[in-house]
Amino acid sequence: DSEVGEAIRRRRECLQCGQRFTTYERIEAVPFYVTKKDGRREDFDPQKLFTGLKKATEKRDISPERLRAIVDDIEAELRRSGRVEIPSGEIGEMVMDRLRDLDEVAYIRFASVYREFMDLQQVKREIEQVLSSRRP
Repeated sequence: DSEVGEAIRRRRECLQCGQRFTTYERIEAVPFYVTKKDGRREDFDPQKLFTGLKKATEKRDISPERLRAIVDDIEAELRRSGRVEIPSGEIGEMVMDRLRDLDEVAYIRFASVYREFMDLQQVKREIEQVLSSRRP
């Protein structure tokens, strides 16, 4: 259970009886919260983020491992920020930034839910923006 980077395994010896034993040292993850649009606070849930990415990339050629890497990357960035509360909008923007580079269709799917598009004009504007910002 000591995956790379998750734990330090140490062999020790009892000074009184000479018995050898193993200890595992792990970094204690400090929980952080997501502040929702309506003001509610929830624990950050990487599985919820993964599920949203999975829905956006459904029937696209994107592996679950790639999605897990995106979730891990976002979680690591949030932890490095040192903040205890992160607005859900900030997390949504982080997801969209990564999806835009990964798969334009998945990006549009995620954006349509995240930005709560109400009509086809909003979808069309977003598609036009993606097309105009393509890198040659």
